[in-house]
Amino acid sequence: MFFIPKTYTVESVTSGHPDKMCDQISDAILDECIRQDPFTRAGIETFGNHGLLVIGGEVTTKADINAAEIAKKVYKDIGYAKDFKIITGIIKQSPDIAQGVDIGGAGDQGIMYGFATDETPEFLPLAIVKVHALAKGLENLRKQGVISWLKPDGKTQITVENGKIKTILISAQHEDGILQEEIKQTLIEKLIKPIVGDISNVEILVNPTGKFVIGADGFEADAGLTGRKIMVDTYGGLISHGGGCFSGKDPTKVDRSGAYMARFVAKNLVANKLAHQCLVSVAYAIGRAEPLMVEALNEKGESLAEIVKANFDFKPKAIIERLDLRKPIYQQTAAYGHFGKENLPWEKIISLKL
Repeated sequence: MFFIPKTYTVESVTSGHPDKMCDQISDAILDECIRQDPFTRAGIETFGNHGLLVIGGEVTTKADINAAEIAKKVYKDIGYAKDFKIITGIIKQSPDIAQGVDIGGAGDQGIMYGFATDETPEFLPLAIVKVHALAKGLENLRKQGVISWLKPDGKTQITVENGKIKTILISAQHEDGILQEEIKQTLIEKLIKPIVGDISNVEILVNPTGKFVIGADGFEADAGLTGRKIMVDTYGGLISHGGGCFSGKDPTKVDRSGAYMARFVAKNLVANKLAHQCLVSVAYAIGRAEPLMVEALNEKGESLAEIVKANFDFKPKAIIERLDLRKPIYQQTAAYGHFGKENLPWEKIISLKL
């Protein structure tokens, strides 16, 4: 029962992608709330559309924030110079939800999944590691001034067949007037070869429409919305996804903390050599602390649930305490995936009791 198919495709996007801008704004606002008040509860949504930015959602916090100013700093740090009309409409969290969370219950119902594999040092499938590296590489080449004509938006995609990279697709936003052949050759030499290595048998596609210019000021070509890149955030669609996004949500929201804990458990089961691949699943009822279900399967389909129960507590408060989630650590997760980054607490490797 291997979880990764022989043929699959995964994608990533740059920090300047419209949806990812919205994720980063939502998480930057969350971080500032938590910086001032670690017990903040938040569900922050951002929507960008052709010169307009709308920030809404529910927050209960002692923090004094200016959501519009935080948003401006985020998109200017990404590399966009244009100002947007900003509308904010953040209100207090529903007391119906709060009464369950106050006693340690989950902030929502739902199913969360975590995954790990020993294929790479990051405990992620190789193509996911590489596709994020290509997207981050586009940003680095732009911000470091190595490629002057690159703009903030971009996408990367990798297709794998029988364990080998078959196709690489790069969609890179660029200044007008740059020839397509120059874009392709420059990205092959400065981006793809340094990250992927030998590409002699790899099909390379760059800007398949022939041009990617519109949108250089942010939301001119496409609207953006928090939580619309959940596969980029997690495992590329290679395993199940419960459907809830992460960005803008404080750790009482099990969409976020439950998924982080599931990854933490899966990674440690693999790191402790109890599986080559591991899928962890957990389910919650809103307001109830004890999960409805916790399961862990190895690549053979064998259950590791008893080992999980002996080593890990999936109650929301226990997750928050174990992973130290009441800290402003979330904006860094909002681009290039929430997993595989060494400095994040759910990526820590521990010894397990067997």
